[in-house]
Amino acid sequence: MLTVAEAAIPTPLPGIKPGLANIVVLIVLARHGWREAAWVSLLRVVAGSLLVGQFLAPGFFLSLTGALLSLAVLAFACHLPRRWFGSVTQSILAAFAHIGGQVLLARVWLVPHDGVFYLVPVFALFALVFGVINGLVAAYLLQEGSN
Repeated sequence: MLTVAEAAIPTPLPGIKPGLANIVVLIVLARHGWREAAWVSLLRVVAGSLLVGQFLAPGFFLSLTGALLSLAVLAFACHLPRRWFGSVTQSILAAFAHIGGQVLLARVWLVPHDGVFYLVPVFALFALVFGVINGLVAAYLLQEGSN
């Protein structure tokens, strides 16, 4: 499972992860639609948190909040023209929504200080980088699957 593998990858800051499982969500979204992608995303959050021992811990709720906001953005993005809003754009939008949801929840619940927002540029940079990479991988896999 990609979530478990990702948990073993060292990161420069808590919350910065490549989001490899989002590649699967993007592929399911493109092939089967939003409803199935939502199931995959939410089951990934629950199963991944159970496997790494974080179920109902703050990390679970941060991940769930990010996934829910990401899914909301993907629901909107599905209705945009595919010509300009393909897997890469969807991945970037979802990555920004995911980290945005996590930062907002962290501010409201875990770090009751506006100083948490000083990390937003760092998180946004990583969201952009990983969003592009994951979107490109998803686009490549979707292209390979159709050949």
